[in-house]
Amino acid sequence: MRSIPGMAVFQKRLELVANIAIIVVAVILGYVLVKQFVFPAPAAQPGPMKQPQAGATVTLPDTDFSTSEKTLILAIKKGCHFCSESAPFYQKLAQLAPEKGVRLIAAFPHSVEEGQGYLKELNVPVTELKQADFAALSVGGTPTLILTDKNGQVQKYWVGKLPAEKETEVINSLQ
Repeated sequence: MRSIPGMAVFQKRLELVANIAIIVVAVILGYVLVKQFVFPAPAAQPGPMKQPQAGATVTLPDTDFSTSEKTLILAIKKGCHFCSESAPFYQKLAQLAPEKGVRLIAAFPHSVEEGQGYLKELNVPVTELKQADFAALSVGGTPTLILTDKNGQVQKYWVGKLPAEKETEVINSLQ
């Protein structure tokens, strides 16, 4: 078999291009692997938990805040173990709030019926219960207590299962 003179030159050039392509792919693959496993990107840190801000106006469906000088919103949800563990404190709030002229509203992200059942389980007698969008209330975690004035403006708020001194602070804020 005779080789065609131009064919040998073409084969050498094709071989050179193929070798260069293999080297480029190997370098890119090496870069990706080193970046992925030797210098991994830091894990994304969650942003700050959404919380009510003092002075912000609370929006709660079908609620006229002007009917009381102060309103305490108890934002809880079924399945929250901190909410369940805080039941004795909420029982105390349910008793003290009306005595101090403070309106107590329980807000739930699920149906009113589920909320009523959960409050009954906890033995927390609340006369007002609302289904609420927690994002609209700026509630990022449960339980959250929000104390508002008669204009629905946030005066104070507390997030999470409260230690004894914070529970006392909530009670004193009802004055």
